[in-house]
Amino acid sequence: MTDHNKYEDAYSDQGFWDKLKKYALLAGREVVEKALLLYYAMQEEKAPAWAKATIAGALGYFIVPLDAIADLTPAVGYADDLGVLALAVAAVATYINDDVRRKAADKMRDWFGDNSIPPPKD
Repeated sequence: MTDHNKYEDAYSDQGFWDKLKKYALLAGREVVEKALLLYYAMQEEKAPAWAKATIAGALGYFIVPLDAIADLTPAVGYADDLGVLALAVAAVATYINDDVRRKAADKMRDWFGDNSIPPPKD
């Protein structure tokens, strides 16, 4: 028996970036920001296995198109994704450091413009 769930198994770097590139504007800034924070936190060497598994599960849920509310449903399709991502951000907040925030802020500015998210204060 495995400790993985179907969402954790659905996660891949390629799947994550494909989903973001295709649906970032539809999903909205808040969803994309949380997804990026989690993605970059998972890259941190100091993040323990449980945190990386939590992140993989949340990002896998984001990647899977058929979840509690279908992602293609106008206006509400990403509400459940936002909830899952927000819970994961809270669970692994210790590993979302200034470097992670800076990387996410840089990517947000690339995609949404200069006013989308301020860089962290040093």
